[in-house]
Amino acid sequence: MPAQHKTYHYRYKFRFPNGLEKNFEVVLRADTLELVTNKDLPKPEWTKLKYHQCANCPLGDDVAHCPVAVNLSTLVETFKDAISFQDLHVRVMTERRDFEAKTTLQEGLSSIIGIYMVTSSCPIMDRLRPNVRFHLPFASEEETIYRAISMYLTAQYFRLRNGEEPDWELKKLAEVYRGVSEVNRGMTERLADASTKDANVNAVIHLSTSSQTLDNFLDHCVKEIEYLFPSSK
Repeated sequence: MPAQHKTYHYRYKFRFPNGLEKNFEVVLRADTLELVTNKDLPKPEWTKLKYHQCANCPLGDDVAHCPVAVNLSTLVETFKDAISFQDLHVRVMTERRDFEAKTTLQEGLSSIIGIYMVTSSCPIMDRLRPNVRFHLPFASEEETIYRAISMYLTAQYFRLRNGEEPDWELKKLAEVYRGVSEVNRGMTERLADASTKDANVNAVIHLSTSSQTLDNFLDHCVKEIEYLFPSSK
């Protein structure tokens, strides 16, 4: 099958203690990792671009709705009345393997929202899109740090191969995550207005915490994983 027609699927199953299940499927184009969207997605007021528009948003007046907000609309509407720390079982099914966790709704939503945010053609969030190909649900802070730095250094290798100047010292990595943190902040404000309870909002805050950690404490983050490479000392 040609790459432009192949897709990757991430199927999320939220199962609550009372037996209620909510299922969502995220479909990405294999060649671009762009979200395959339903053209009939709802566009409530809070999805308009100017509605709590992110301070660093580069999109112009020709764009009526925030692409991330539109793609999140069904998920957000489903859980707008839900509480963050409600316990549940989450199963994530992929082509190669499944992931399961007894966790909170906040963490389960954070995992799937993270996919939507980096595959919805937001110019700021698109820079994290390569990580989606190797999506790791329920990642720990250490795993998140390792994946972020690995992705960035891989990008520098390809810059070198293409005749561009690589950034081996990670000087611009914090800049990337400053932009991501700003988008997370704007999305938090949107979802606060779109929800009556806190699950959606706290899911984005959970994502934002990782971004702010990499932004503000990059040197510390690198030191946290240095022990994995004793032979490099």
